[in-house]
Amino acid sequence: MFEASTYQSRRKALMDQMDGGLLLFPGHGESPKNFAANPYPFRHDSAFLYFTGLQKPGLALLLDVDERRELLFGPETALEDVVWMGPQPSLEDLAASAGISHTAPVEALSNNLREARAAGRSIHFLPPYRGETVLQLGRLLGRPAQVAALSASEPLIRSVVALMSHKSEEEVAQLEEAVNTTGHMHVSAIRKAKTGMSEAELAGLVEGMAVAEGGGLAYSVILTVHGEVLHNHHHHNILQPGQLVLGDFGAETPMGYAGDITRTFPVSPTFSERQKDIYQLVLDAQLAALEALKPGLLYRDVHLLASEVIARGLIDLGLMKGRAEEAVEAGAHALFFPHGLGHLIGLDVPDMESLGEDYVGYTPELQRSSQFGLKSLRLARALEPGFALTVEPGIYFIPPLIEQWRAEGRFRDFIAYDALEPYLDFGGIRIEDDVLVTTEGYRLLGNPIPKTVADIEQLRAEGAHH
Repeated sequence: MFEASTYQSRRKALMDQMDGGLLLFPGHGESPKNFAANPYPFRHDSAFLYFTGLQKPGLALLLDVDERRELLFGPETALEDVVWMGPQPSLEDLAASAGISHTAPVEALSNNLREARAAGRSIHFLPPYRGETVLQLGRLLGRPAQVAALSASEPLIRSVVALMSHKSEEEVAQLEEAVNTTGHMHVSAIRKAKTGMSEAELAGLVEGMAVAEGGGLAYSVILTVHGEVLHNHHHHNILQPGQLVLGDFGAETPMGYAGDITRTFPVSPTFSERQKDIYQLVLDAQLAALEALKPGLLYRDVHLLASEVIARGLIDLGLMKGRAEEAVEAGAHALFFPHGLGHLIGLDVPDMESLGEDYVGYTPELQRSSQFGLKSLRLARALEPGFALTVEPGIYFIPPLIEQWRAEGRFRDFIAYDALEPYLDFGGIRIEDDVLVTTEGYRLLGNPIPKTVADIEQLRAEGAHH
């Protein structure tokens, strides 16, 4: 945990932004994997973590904006709990560590809220995303669960997004710790991959490294020879010469802050000429996007800049045609680059995803595009100092998408369909780094992680000699 004063100042800042009422943050309970006594690894809701830092299951936070009163609700530890889990901190001790002065048994929460409802007071909460929380809100608010779930508070969402979007120095230190562990994971995977090895063996290697640092994975490992499948969580393939391996994974620190890095490397000792051409193009797009980063710039415009670099390079390679700017404006490049350039990171990957992308990455004035590819951009708004985000362009050859667009005759003025035939088994390449927006521009979070063609081939050579 950070110092108690950190959480006190966050809660004060939140209450300062709200006009009144009660702010309810129901923490998570244990979630059964296949029966109650065998739960999934525990992880609190990120907003609850942000405002309390507390990791114990079954807690809830209630902030009374009008009375400036903070209440932590939780279960008292029974002797049987101590037998099975060892000595546990009391509810009062937990509250004190987060700078909260009032505590109450978890059973008292419903009474507090019942009295507030009877007095006509507003109760604000964030969108629930767990079934247990939906049911809990229904019980606490005396409404059908589905109705309660749809009653999340827009003022609270906007206030929480405004606070959590800007990373403090101590948060940046946590993010750098996560990124550095993540970098070690990627370097190990690149070095240790061998022909005949299963994807699962590499995925297990990197997950073990994340766990060994005291945290775990920030999200499920993507590590695959089918990088053209954007969120490919299958690990059943065997690595073969000539294939590319795309690894997109990150570590989470014990406090919950996350790294999110992608690297792509050849199974063979070196890239083929065709692989090298596409890889260098993705790297050029990423470097161009990075150099453009500065406060005030719409991230949507950085996405479009990277898209134009990709389109121009694919035209040079004979895979696209026409003018790059026109191709991007029409959306033709999205055949190869169908996702957004990046998103915020923090306690989540993407950060604050449960609050709604349109609140986090857009503004009332800046609306999401409906164009294929561009509509998947999670962060479009103007960059601000303190934003931590990913920059992750990619080029993919997705056979079903190519076949469908070709059959429909889409963008024939821009796409050289006949030239794509030899690339249908290519896979995909993505290169991703995590950065902090500064007052002048940006800086990489954590230590640099190898990513040039020469860097990657050097790591492959080192692995072959061990």
